[in-house]
Amino acid sequence: MLLMKLKSEEKFAFLQLSQYVANLDGEYGPKEREIVEEYCTEMGIENIEIDLKYFVLEDTLAIFRSSQSQRIILLALMVLVHVDDKFGINENRVIDKIAQHFNLTEQEINLFSMWGKMGSALYEQALVFTAV
Repeated sequence: MLLMKLKSEEKFAFLQLSQYVANLDGEYGPKEREIVEEYCTEMGIENIEIDLKYFVLEDTLAIFRSSQSQRIILLALMVLVHVDDKFGINENRVIDKIAQHFNLTEQEINLFSMWGKMGSALYEQALVFTAV
């Protein structure tokens, strides 16, 4: 619901960023793909595979100018990195880079991470409840 607040340019940048982050551990797994698909549905955009060989993290982060947009994408990324229960070193490093770029404190990042863990757990429960 928060991703709908992003501007059009930010939505497509977030799609790139989310696919980049999902691929950091070397495996863009089914749970990560499902979350990215949900994000695209929420944003009202088509989920297309991004060619990440041209992806530049700093250029993409520069698109998110408002504090609100920065916090929205970081919250969503935290769900993504926690959904497969593998918050690896590469994901951790990139999340730290993003947080530094957005001038977020360590305390804020820890709170966002806890929220991401809870969000991914609730998402998994919702899938169980809605399975037919």
